[in-house]
Amino acid sequence: MKWEFFHEIGRKVIHLTILIVLILFFAIKNQVGQQAAFLFLVFLLIIFLILEYLRLDLNLKLPFFHRFIRPKEQYKIFGIIFFLSATIIALAVFDTAIALAALLMTTFGDMFASIAGKKYGTTMLFRNKTVIGFVTELITNLIIAIIISLFFSINIYIPIIMAFAATVTETMVDELDDNLAVPLVSGFIGQILILAI
Repeated sequence: MKWEFFHEIGRKVIHLTILIVLILFFAIKNQVGQQAAFLFLVFLLIIFLILEYLRLDLNLKLPFFHRFIRPKEQYKIFGIIFFLSATIIALAVFDTAIALAALLMTTFGDMFASIAGKKYGTTMLFRNKTVIGFVTELITNLIIAIIISLFFSINIYIPIIMAFAATVTETMVDELDDNLAVPLVSGFIGQILILAI
């Protein structure tokens, strides 16, 4: 159980690499242009698609990634494929504030919910999701909502509604990959609200 908890922390720390990807995206966008920045993201996606081809089609065990794949994900596409796809869609379709809110909620909300749920969660809420995980994710997402609202000067209610949408989506999905569903659902809701207000 203790090893599983630390293993989960290791898996979630990988999620933090999205921050590096976002920093590089905006640096490239500012220096070279938006198309170059998106080509960089697509290049990363292609690299991971090749790695997944090696892992799934050729059945090769990749030393680094193999350690962080859950048993139920062993024969499925790794979450980074969905997360990079969602990142490309979010940054291309949504306003910057909405895209960042959706991606950061996906990253940090899921990370803290999973760690808290594994460590302290005893009461189940829905399927394999715990009450403490749900509450931790909601609080994390609300903190991100406030930061995004202050930093981008957008109506506070928009990222707050996104925080609830992200948390509920994360809680409801199990087989569907949350790395794709959460940022697209919460981002779509946030963008619609911006257009409507």
